[in-house]
Amino acid sequence: MTLRSRSDWLKHPRWWALLTLGLALGYALVTALQLSHWGQLPITAAWLLTARALRWGVPSRHAPAKGWPWSLVPLIFWGVYVYLADSFGIVDLGAVLFHLQAGISEHGGGERTIVAILYTLAMLPVLAAFTWLVRHDRRWRLLERLLALVLLATNPLLYGIGQRSAAIVAEEGAWLDQRYVAPVILEAPASPPNLLVIYLESLERTYADRERFGDVYAPLGALGDQGVVFEGVRQVDNTGWTMAGMIASQCGVPLMPAGLLHDSQLEPLEQVVPGVSCLGDLLAGQGYSLTYMGGASKRFAGKGKFYAGHGFSRILGRDDLAPRLTTPDELNSWGLYDDDLYALTVEEIRRLEAKDRPWGLVNLSLATHPPYGYPPEKCRQYQGAFDGTDILYSVECSARMAHDLVKRLAGDGLLKNTLVVLASDHLSMRVSAWEQLTASPRHNTFMLLGNDLAPRRIKVEASTMDVLPTVLEAMGFVIDWHRAGLGVSLLSNEPTLIEQHGLQTLNDQLKRETALHERLWQGFDIGGMAPDDASRTPWLPPETPPAKAAE
Repeated sequence: MTLRSRSDWLKHPRWWALLTLGLALGYALVTALQLSHWGQLPITAAWLLTARALRWGVPSRHAPAKGWPWSLVPLIFWGVYVYLADSFGIVDLGAVLFHLQAGISEHGGGERTIVAILYTLAMLPVLAAFTWLVRHDRRWRLLERLLALVLLATNPLLYGIGQRSAAIVAEEGAWLDQRYVAPVILEAPASPPNLLVIYLESLERTYADRERFGDVYAPLGALGDQGVVFEGVRQVDNTGWTMAGMIASQCGVPLMPAGLLHDSQLEPLEQVVPGVSCLGDLLAGQGYSLTYMGGASKRFAGKGKFYAGHGFSRILGRDDLAPRLTTPDELNSWGLYDDDLYALTVEEIRRLEAKDRPWGLVNLSLATHPPYGYPPEKCRQYQGAFDGTDILYSVECSARMAHDLVKRLAGDGLLKNTLVVLASDHLSMRVSAWEQLTASPRHNTFMLLGNDLAPRRIKVEASTMDVLPTVLEAMGFVIDWHRAGLGVSLLSNEPTLIEQHGLQTLNDQLKRETALHERLWQGFDIGGMAPDDASRTPWLPPETPPAKAAE
C-alpha cells in the first residue's frame, strides 16, 4: 500500500465511523459488565475485524439513504445508562426516580456535572457515526428497526422501569407488607439514654479487610473493640443511596419512590414516607429533643422534609451551619468539611446537654462521598498530601475524624448515659478502589458504643433495615416481638428476613411489591393496614428462630 493510498484510507469516513462505534461499544460493555477498562481494546479490535470481514459501510453504487435511524433514541438511553453505571457503579432506578421528585438542584460534586457534559458531547459523534453507517449500508438499514427494539429491551434502566410498571398490575404485591411490623414502644427504661447517630458516608465495613485496604479502617476498628460490632449487614435494593440508607435504618423499610404509583409521579414531594413511623417519631413521642446535622444542603434529596416530618425539631444543613464557621467560604462542593461539621456537632451536644430532657442527634459526614471524597486539610497532618483521587485516603481520614469525635465527646463528659451508633449510610458507589471492593461480598458498618453494652462481635446475615429495632433495644426500649418495620433486633435471637429468605428473595419481592409501596406514601387508617385491606393476613413470628453467632 502506497503512502497516498494509506492517506486516502484514513480520510475515508467509513473507518472513522466504525472506529467510533467500536470504541463506544467497548466502553459500554466494560462499564455495564464491570470489566477492566483494558477489555475495551480487544472488543474494539473484534468489532473492526468483523466490520472488515463483512465489508460494513463499503461504498456502493446506490445513493445514501436520507432518513434518520430508529435506533438513535435507544442509543441515547444506553448513553444515559453507561454514564450512570460509570458514575455510580450500580444503577439504581429507585434513586433516579426519588431524586427527580425530592430535588437535586442543590447537589454537590460539581465535577460530575462536568463529566455529564463530556458524556453528552461524546454521544454526538457516536450518533453521527451510527447514522452514517445506516445510511450507507443497506444491510444495516434493513436490520436497524429490529436493532432498536433489541437496544430498548436490553437496557437495564428501561428494564427496571418495565418491572416496576408490571408490579402495579400484579395480583400479589403484599409479600413484604405482610411482614411489616409497625414500630411500637411497649415499655421505656426508667432513665432513657441519649442517642448519637453518626452516619459515615459510604464508609462500608468492607474496608476493614487489611489484605485489600491496609489500615485505613483501623480507627473505627479501635472504637469497635469497645462496643458491639455487627458483621454481615448487607444492602437490600432501594437502600443504596443516602436518603434510602437513612430511611432503611431509621424506619425499617426500603425507600420505594412515590413515582409510578401516582399520577403526579414527578411532582415535587411535600413529605417523605409519611405513612410509616420512624426512629424520630418514636423518640419524639418519648419526649426527646431531636437534631439533624449534615454538611450538605438539607434541601437536597428531601433530607429536610424527611426529618421535619418525623419528629426532629432542629434540622441544620449547609446554609444554617456555614455562617457559623470562622471562615465561611472554606467549603467543598457539597458543603462543610467534616472537621468543621464535627466541631459544630460538639457545640450542639453541649446545647442539648443543658436541657432537662433526653436528646437525640443524627449526624451525616461527607469526607468519603464518591467518587474521590472530600478530606479536610486537617488530615494532611497525619496522612500527607491528598492526590485528589485515592478514596482510601478519604476513608482513613473519615475513620480517624469519627474516632477523634467520639473520644473528644467522651473526654468532655458529653456521652454519659448515651448510646453512640456508627453506621455507613450505604455501600460505596464507584470509586478508585472499586475493583477491590467488588471482589467479594460487601457489608455495611454498624457498631454500638456505650449504654453499658458489653463489647462483642456479632456475626449475622442482616440488612440496614435491622438497625432500627436494634438501636431501640440497645437503648433499653421494649418493642413488639423484637421487631420494627421489616427489621429485627440483632441483639435478640429472632431471625432476620435475610436469614429466613435470603437477600435475593427480598430483592425479587421488592420488584413486585405494591402494598408496602402504598403504605410508605399514603398512610393507612385501620391498625396500620389499608382501609380496603383490613382482612390481610397479619404477620406471625417464627416458631424456631436460629441463634446468632457471637464472639
